Amino acid sequence: MKLPDFFDADRALVEASLETLLPAEGVIPASIHRAMRYSVFAGGKRIRPILCVEAARMFAADVGGAVSVGCAIEFIHTYSLIHDDLPALDNDDLRRGKPTNHKVFGDAIAILAGDALLTLAFRTLAEAPMEPERRVRVITEIGAAAGTVNGMVGGQVADIEAEKKPADAATLEYIHRSKTAALIRGSIVSGAIAGGATDQDIERLRRFGENIGWAFQVVDDILDVSESSAALGKTAGKDHAQQKVTYPALYGIHKSKEIAAELESNALKELDRYGKQAEPLRQLASFLVARRS
Repeated sequence: MKLPDFFDADRALVEASLETLLPAEGVIPASIHRAMRYSVFAGGKRIRPILCVEAARMFAADVGGAVSVGCAIEFIHTYSLIHDDLPALDNDDLRRGKPTNHKVFGDAIAILAGDALLTLAFRTLAEAPMEPERRVRVITEIGAAAGTVNGMVGGQVADIEAEKKPADAATLEYIHRSKTAALIRGSIVSGAIAGGATDQDIERLRRFGENIGWAFQVVDDILDVSESSAALGKTAGKDHAQQKVTYPALYGIHKSKEIAAELESNALKELDRYGKQAEPLRQLASFLVARRS
């Protein structure tokens, strides 16, 4: 499935903002800034910031605040990938078709590049152009989504601790809803907050984000066993090799596809009341489930 028509324009908006927010390569200490920029500009689709921007567009014409928020989320996402690839975690050599950060800059600089991106993310959120009350709500939302209690770091810990152990449905659900779905949900909810959505609208989009983020990771599990490293831009078959808890491992590929489709359907139901206003989010949701990389 091809990307929606609006995707390139949104991506260009995000790329320009990322370029402005990141220190230039020559700024001292240059090594850390080269490493940060290497991974941020390694070819990511910018799914999370674009979800953030399009959620804001449902409720506001001015999405400048949401662009900044989306960039902060991209910094958090990128830091998580840098750290995830390290020898102490997934020990991967390839990310987005390029050598991983630690393979280029060494473990120490890779660790610090991740730390620096996380730090820059919260500075970016604190300076995002929006009303102070909305800014605080967004910071709280993203801090929780990236954290340990039902958030990204908590999901990563559970993922590590579940390796080489018998798979069970409850652990699998917790890992996927925390490690991946939480930050996708946070992207959508923070975009809605930045756009001035009502509390009722925010909760509907929270449910949309929870389901589509969960579906996204189920699809990732499927792609790990069904696509090549060249297609994925990262090492295929790593989940199986490391005996990770995944949907195909527990349910098989056919059932996993059914689960992803059901989660997508549940997500899209939350947008029914919005009509054309939510069409970009619908298109993005369909892309996330139908993608091949």
